[in-house]
Amino acid sequence: MAKRLDVKRLVILAMFTALSFVVVCLIRIPAVAFLKYEPKDVIITVGGFILGPLASLIISFVVALLEMVTISETGIIGAVMNFLSSCCFACIASLVYKYRRTLSGAILGLLLGSVVTVGVMILWNWLITPLYMGVSREQVVGMLVPIFLPFNAVKVGLNTALTVCLYKPLVSALRKTRLLPTTQTQKGSPKIGIYLFAGALLITCIVFLLVLRGIL
Repeated sequence: MAKRLDVKRLVILAMFTALSFVVVCLIRIPAVAFLKYEPKDVIITVGGFILGPLASLIISFVVALLEMVTISETGIIGAVMNFLSSCCFACIASLVYKYRRTLSGAILGLLLGSVVTVGVMILWNWLITPLYMGVSREQVVGMLVPIFLPFNAVKVGLNTALTVCLYKPLVSALRKTRLLPTTQTQKGSPKIGIYLFAGALLITCIVFLLVLRGIL
């Protein structure tokens, strides 16, 4: 039974890794400057909710590496930034959820992951972007608030809203395939208010993204 469970976990881990990479390849939405939004962190976070924070770490590393050697134009610098961004959001969210497997625990984890991600990415943009763009650090400082801060805020907002909306359907699909035990469930029934909040957050972030792109 233990071996069968381990095999199932490996299958789920591989599936979420592959799905995350496919999402990166298919969905790359230009935002502002050289920044693009990729919803792979949603898949990585759901995988972490199911398998734990270590799974989020592994998926983040593998996907960042695959992206670097295939479709990325930013090399090792982009891989480091992608890995940090995914880990901050997905690992923190899934770590909180691991010890508080309730709807409120999931929301708390997503919010904490969002705050930490924005802070860490601002710091690392200040550190690394001058190397990537070939500009002075003073020029990058001038980009932190008008460009990097709103982009990362929109990114984590979209990731939070999409994770809330997609977690239950993905878990239900895994249960139907018997890859996920029926006992592994979230305590408490989902509330319509949470989905309304996620929908409102999703719409707000989409509008904000359009503003960043100069469409609105």
